[in-house]
Amino acid sequence: MSTPLDADISPGDTILYVDGVSVSFDGFKALNGLSFYVTAGELRAVIGPNGAGKTTMMDVITGKTKPDEGQVLFKTHTDLTRLDETRIANLGIGRKFQKPTVFENLSVFDNLELAQAGDRRASMALFARVSADQRQRISETSELIGLAAMSGLPAGELSHGQKQWLEIGMLLMQDPELLLVDEPAAGMTDAETALTAEMLKNIAQTHSVVVVEHDMEFVRALESRVTVLHEGSVLAEGSLDAIQRNERVIEVYLGR
Repeated sequence: MSTPLDADISPGDTILYVDGVSVSFDGFKALNGLSFYVTAGELRAVIGPNGAGKTTMMDVITGKTKPDEGQVLFKTHTDLTRLDETRIANLGIGRKFQKPTVFENLSVFDNLELAQAGDRRASMALFARVSADQRQRISETSELIGLAAMSGLPAGELSHGQKQWLEIGMLLMQDPELLLVDEPAAGMTDAETALTAEMLKNIAQTHSVVVVEHDMEFVRALESRVTVLHEGSVLAEGSLDAIQRNERVIEVYLGR
């Protein structure tokens, strides 16, 4: 069953406003009247059991999947359900998938420069002269993602967690206003997981960030509002402490 949107919230207060979105695949309802919102500058965690609709939700937001009904408004007036993936990405919505995809033979610096290059061909971007402003931007991003000391290192020599950070940096180089991050802590060491939570909190100071995650300790470290999905709808929302005390959430997801 769909959870209604907060009556005190209008699309004008949000960067992302999902209202009554349903998606069916061969009779299976992956999303069932899904409604929730993210305010500008917010860090939001989304959790839920397998099959709850988390991936489909991100597919709809990014234009990969078209819903059967409902609307997804970005910055008040742009209905993302009417746009394709490229248009949505160009609007300022970046998505990081669970498995990192970086250019392993290129340095950390070159990966970030290619991401900034936008539509330019990779071969042209590599031979192009990097301006002082671009170099500064790459330096600042390298610092933010904890890879400043590894700028000249081939990406293939990074750990799994560091590759995740580099891909987040590559997204940031494209100036997104909203980042969708899929299970960033998967496969990371405890130390990398803690650093990733701090990184995302820092990024959320200048961007809106939605994180899909299973690791409850990581979600706790984010110190954010949590949305629980179940059977394609919002089951509960609130702080992690409140979520973990919710009897329905315990029953369908967390267990006893």
